[in-house]
Amino acid sequence: MRKNKKLILVIFFGVQLLFLSQLKHYPEFVEQFYSNGLYVFISKLMRYAFGWLPFSAGDIFYTLAGIYLIRWLIVNRKRIIKDTKNWFLDIGATLSIAYFSFHILWAFNYYRQPLYKSLNIEAEYSNEQLISFTERLIKKSNALQFQLTKNDTVKVVSPHTKSEIFNKVKDGYQKLSEVYPHLEYHPKSIKKSIYSLPLTYMGFSGYLNPFTNEAQVNGLISTYKFPTTSCHEAAHQLGYAAENEANFIGSLAAIHNEDIYFKYSGYTFALRYCLAEVYKRDFERYEYMLSTINKGILKNYQETQDFWQSYENPIEPLFEATFDNFLKANNQSAGMKSYSYVVALLVNYYIGKSL
Repeated sequence: MRKNKKLILVIFFGVQLLFLSQLKHYPEFVEQFYSNGLYVFISKLMRYAFGWLPFSAGDIFYTLAGIYLIRWLIVNRKRIIKDTKNWFLDIGATLSIAYFSFHILWAFNYYRQPLYKSLNIEAEYSNEQLISFTERLIKKSNALQFQLTKNDTVKVVSPHTKSEIFNKVKDGYQKLSEVYPHLEYHPKSIKKSIYSLPLTYMGFSGYLNPFTNEAQVNGLISTYKFPTTSCHEAAHQLGYAAENEANFIGSLAAIHNEDIYFKYSGYTFALRYCLAEVYKRDFERYEYMLSTINKGILKNYQETQDFWQSYENPIEPLFEATFDNFLKANNQSAGMKSYSYVVALLVNYYIGKSL
């Protein structure tokens, strides 16, 4: 690449940063023309292109890119001193192209209209609404757990393979699309990541590859968590970049699935978030509610907690802090703390609706 072209790309990088700083003020524009316009075409095209592959093309891409980067650094190590200016131009030009691709292929969704506005529901809720909804979730979750095990002290173990769970994800979204057509999920592109072990040490259940639009799920997590995690990553594929919104849509897709193991995973997922909010607001009520939950459900929660604790390591907080800062840099001002906002969406969505 010629030097003047590299310089143009570096300048273009600065233009992109300026453009994004203003784009956050126009969420309705992003919602209409990108998230519900251009992105719908891009997302389906990418899923048709890579979804049929039995392996993760995105993980292979990252592997090859990592190898190339290491090789490039080794080959060009002397240039860092001898031709520093041109070396930085190479870096800047590459980052500019990657940054543009990242946003045009997916990340403009970070700047779309908040979900509660498009669903026309409230963004706040009272303690009474939280308590009432959590009690309803406990009753529903207890009933499902007992239906599946015939014993309220036994944890639920899904009989489905992880591949079977991937194939069932679209069913819940199909049900949701009867009310919200934009939530139709076809074609699917969900795969186990070849980097599942590193993801576990980093503390992540999955991720969306923005360059191939493949949903990557950590293959080491339990089948109990697989439905909601898979539905969560599918929500990202549909253009819901915010983690709280993907959690909300993912839980709804699991709950609306005809498969009872999906329903159980979805309801108990929502319950856990609500319990965390009750804990913050009214500890005594939280303790009482905990005593009314079937021990089998608590064992499923403990199973998940034990899994993550077994992989705790000194560098995990660094990865979490990095991702937190990444979210804040991409128009998610609360960072990872925004995850708890899923409760507001759930409480207000289910007002006047049966579970």
